[in-house]
Amino acid sequence: MKVDHATVSRRLAALEGALDVKLVDRLPRSCRLTTIGKQVFDQAVTMESAADGVARIARAAHRPLIGKVTLSAPPVLAAHLLAQHLADFRSRYPDIRLSLAAQAQQVSLSRREADVALRLVRPEEPGSFARKVGVMEFGLFARRDYPHRDEPDRWQFIAYDQSFEGMPQQTWLLGIAGTRPIACELNDIGGHLTAARVGAGVAGLPCFLGDADPHLMRIGDDIPIFSRDIWLVVHRDLRKNPSVRAVMDFVVALITQPGGLSA
Repeated sequence: MKVDHATVSRRLAALEGALDVKLVDRLPRSCRLTTIGKQVFDQAVTMESAADGVARIARAAHRPLIGKVTLSAPPVLAAHLLAQHLADFRSRYPDIRLSLAAQAQQVSLSRREADVALRLVRPEEPGSFARKVGVMEFGLFARRDYPHRDEPDRWQFIAYDQSFEGMPQQTWLLGIAGTRPIACELNDIGGHLTAARVGAGVAGLPCFLGDADPHLMRIGDDIPIFSRDIWLVVHRDLRKNPSVRAVMDFVVALITQPGGLSA
C-alpha cells in the first residue's frame, strides 16, 4: 500500500467512525476482523474488482500504439530472452513503453499487476485469455573441460536451494543426481549458468540458454526428457488493445523464431 502502519490505523479508525461500527478487534499482538468487518471486506474486494474493470475497459478503448504496457515473465525468460530484444521492440514501437518485470510468482491480471504475462503453468485466472506459445526444454550442461565430463559416476550437480523444493526442474535434476553429490545450491538460473561456466558442476539448464553459451556443452544423452510449457496470458478486456496486442505478437515471434524456443 506504500503507507506506514500509523496511516493505516488512522484511516481504519476514520472508516469505523464514518460507518459507526467496529471493523477490527485490536489485540495486543495482532488485529482481527470482526464479523461485520469480514462482511465489509468482502464488499470492498467486489468494489476493487469493479473499479479495475472500469480501468481495463477504458484502456482497451485507446486505439493508438502508445502508452505503457507491463509484461510479467519468469526471470529466465525476462533476463535471457526478452531483455535482449528490447531495443528492437523500441525501434518498432517508439511510443510504447514496455515495462518488463521478472517475476517467479504469478501476478493478478484482474488487479492490473500486469497487462500481459508469460507463465510456465497453465493459467486459470477468471476473465483471462491464455494460449500455449512454446515449450522450454531442459538439458544437462557442463563446462567443456569439466574434469569428469565423460565419467557420469563422478558428476557433481548444481541445484536450487530448499526454497525451490517441489519445483519441477528441481525435482527432475535431483532425480537424475540420485545419490551423487550436490556441489552447490543457487536460487536463480543466472547463478546456475555462471556456476556451470566456471566448472562448479553439472547444471540443468534451459536448452536455449545452455546451447548458446560457448563455454558449455550438453551432456548425458540418455537422461529423461524434461520440458515446461510456456503460456501467454492477457485479460480478455485488453486482448484487442493495439499496444497490448503489439507486445503479445512481439513475444510470440521471439519464442517461435528459428533457433528460439520450440513451439
